[in-house]
Amino acid sequence: MKLMKGVLLVNLGSPDSTNPKDVKKYLDEFLMDPRVIDVPYWARVLLVRGIILNTRPKKSAAAYKKIWWDEGSPLIVISERLQNKIQQKTTLPVALAMRYGSMTIKKGMEELIEKGVKEILVIPLYPQFAMATTETISVKIEEIKKAHFPEVEIATLPPFYNNPEYIEVLSNSISSAMHEKQYDHLLFSYHGVPERHIKKSDITHSHCAIDDNCCKVKSPAHNYCYRHQCLETTRLVVEKLKLKEGSYSTSFQSRLGFDPWLQPYTDRTIERLGNAGVKKLAIVTPAFVSDCLETLEEIAMEGKEIFEEVNGKEYLTIPCLNDRDDWCDLLTDWIETWRIVDTKTAIA
Repeated sequence: MKLMKGVLLVNLGSPDSTNPKDVKKYLDEFLMDPRVIDVPYWARVLLVRGIILNTRPKKSAAAYKKIWWDEGSPLIVISERLQNKIQQKTTLPVALAMRYGSMTIKKGMEELIEKGVKEILVIPLYPQFAMATTETISVKIEEIKKAHFPEVEIATLPPFYNNPEYIEVLSNSISSAMHEKQYDHLLFSYHGVPERHIKKSDITHSHCAIDDNCCKVKSPAHNYCYRHQCLETTRLVVEKLKLKEGSYSTSFQSRLGFDPWLQPYTDRTIERLGNAGVKKLAIVTPAFVSDCLETLEEIAMEGKEIFEEVNGKEYLTIPCLNDRDDWCDLLTDWIETWRIVDTKTAIA
């Protein structure tokens, strides 16, 4: 007997409002996740609750106010639009949840189970694997399943950073945003992670050197290497768009604290490009599929300020895939493929 299937889309999350109290509550849950700040619990409490949460919520609340929509958090609104479009294309029930915030994964699973679902396809809305994104979702799903829904079967969509259909959709979105306009440079900016996350995720315990070569040498470590997967996304898009050497580069944004994070850093790369004479710069953020604080404020606003300070003239932030029709179609295709097969893992 086949079990009734359903789909759970999972994104990062957002504060309920731009009120500093709501932002503080959200940041506490987010930053206290041991896969986000991976230090011993006592040190995490000291750092997050003793230092960060005493200063950052007001600053973050001000940043959220800059990008907040009338309908609410852009990330939430965009994710809901994506969910609704996919629901119109499939007969399977589709729910939406966030890893952090009030739209919890438990609520999303309950919504599906109340409809009779016994087998759930979890779709983490991240192209690449990372401890702080896909891994923490998987861990949370398993924790909730064990505690509340042990009878439910779970399948998970794996990282799709190198899926040819995804690369085509991403490449098309870049092309359409640039409107055939001649930009001097295209910057691929990915969310940064501490270098220690890369080494912790290395299943070989020896491959990841975080240099110019390790990501190019074939290894099982690449299945869990965020850096490799980001660089591979760039390489495949560059190949698809036939970009010339020197007309593009890759960087990493949103670093926190003083530990070494993946480099080069986006803010310094923007500054370097401007100082090198780049006048027309386009930036795409392929670690995200939905526009959010990091894309709408950090990249679109702060990045533009940096570029203009070094005499840049034209600055284009390319939107995330959001609820583009071809992106919705692709996700639906993956869902329908899973619907007709029996497998613990959905193959994108």
